Amino acid sequence: MRIAVVGAGVAGLCTAKVLHQAGHEVVVHDRTGDVGGVWSAERRYPGLCTQSARDTYAFSDFPMPADYPEWPDGAQVQAYLEAYVEHAGIAPLLRLGTEVVAASPRPGGGWTVRTRPRDGGPGTAPGPETTAEYDHLVVANGVFSEPLVPELPGVEDFTASGGVLTTAGAYHGVGARGAHAVVVGYGKSACDVAVAISEVAASTDVIARQLLWKMPRRVADRLNFKHLLLTRMGEALFRYVRLQGFERFLHGPGDRLRRGLLAGVGAVATRQLKLRELDLVPRGQFSDIVRNAIGLTTEGFFEGVAAGSIRVHRDRTVARLLEKDGAPHAELSDGTVLPADLVVCATGYRQEVAFLDDDVRGRLLDERGNYLLYRQIEPVAVEDLSFAGYNSSFFSPLNAEMAAVWLAARLAGRLALPDRAAMRARVDEQLAFMDGATNGHHCHGTKIIPFSLHNVDEVLGDVGLQIPARVRAAQWLNPVDPTAYRDVTPRLLAQLGEAATVKSSENETRPAMPRDSSRGVS
Repeated sequence: MRIAVVGAGVAGLCTAKVLHQAGHEVVVHDRTGDVGGVWSAERRYPGLCTQSARDTYAFSDFPMPADYPEWPDGAQVQAYLEAYVEHAGIAPLLRLGTEVVAASPRPGGGWTVRTRPRDGGPGTAPGPETTAEYDHLVVANGVFSEPLVPELPGVEDFTASGGVLTTAGAYHGVGARGAHAVVVGYGKSACDVAVAISEVAASTDVIARQLLWKMPRRVADRLNFKHLLLTRMGEALFRYVRLQGFERFLHGPGDRLRRGLLAGVGAVATRQLKLRELDLVPRGQFSDIVRNAIGLTTEGFFEGVAAGSIRVHRDRTVARLLEKDGAPHAELSDGTVLPADLVVCATGYRQEVAFLDDDVRGRLLDERGNYLLYRQIEPVAVEDLSFAGYNSSFFSPLNAEMAAVWLAARLAGRLALPDRAAMRARVDEQLAFMDGATNGHHCHGTKIIPFSLHNVDEVLGDVGLQIPARVRAAQWLNPVDPTAYRDVTPRLLAQLGEAATVKSSENETRPAMPRDSSRGVS
């Protein structure tokens, strides 16, 4: 098949590699000038680093460099992905600096994709459009593709007085030195940006609509959090839609033990981060951390709050931006007015697929805007279309790679899938479950945290390529090592090669059909 992939981030790259190895003609489009998606030099903000530890955030056949720190920064991850492109031999497939303008279904199947070179900036006309035909389309534009910015009254007066309003992804360290900065949000990107800004700004205020529980990188300053949460045991502490094996014990007779473990970690984190002294204890229980993607603490954030270089305004929002005494300010929901030369909104993202037409988007989404994707990959109502990376997880490279294996098997006709109605029922069940498990914070069905390994097990179970039970058993107590899955893609390719050999042999031994001269076909 001729396949177009939209996006050259983690998911787009490994999907291109697997499909290329499976014999498809693959073309990858990305509007940025380098690979990496959220890790791109054009998108990453100061202080960006991985949440997962180095040895767990990698592709199965390409570990991160051993000399990287435990939590690599954005530039290091981008360099790793550049090296992966060379390792995988997919550089010729990439069309960087190319924007997908529109992708439309063809009447007989497949897609017409319109692209153009990215424009050179203000005052520069976009390049000419190019149209190409593809048999299949893979959307890998990322679940962090378009920043979600709250509507803030008074923007015009604010900017006229010299104020700068931007997003975390668009902030690259310019304009903070000596400035009064306001960071809106309390997730990972907000805390990362706040720490980076506080090192040079006159003041740094963080506006937190809701405090979130955060996990220390090293619990009690000793135990790497990966030993607690990046294991099958850690994942099993949170109830999944279907319980299996030891999970039934943990959420049955052993529920008191399970809740005690989570409460114990929460108590340690509260003391370690001095949350009570800083008045930053979130509402609810520590187990609620699952509702907000189980964020890690940002190195230096709580230390900055304790030192006074960062001020957190909890349970507040920005009511409006304004000019006061000739200078830009921000007014909070409690009436507090703060000087605000720079306002950085780190308030989440929208999952946008604007290059697809209204009809396609209407069939992709439910009435609440959730993506209706079976196994986080296949739309239940759109043909010749797949999604990659819409399973954001602790192990995003691994999850994306295993999803690519599933897709390669699917395109080869090696999956026995349920009918469309059954797939829709399963998707609805999963969304309803995630609504409850995460209090609706699942990015419209594109985030699977904390159930990363359940997703891997499901897709590999579908294709019959599960790793050995003894290896999975070891993952209950040991952090997941992606190299445990390094043989999965070669095993699939071997199966596909054997099937192609058998088919070729059958064609060679099949008697030739007589030509029907009256119809001009054989």
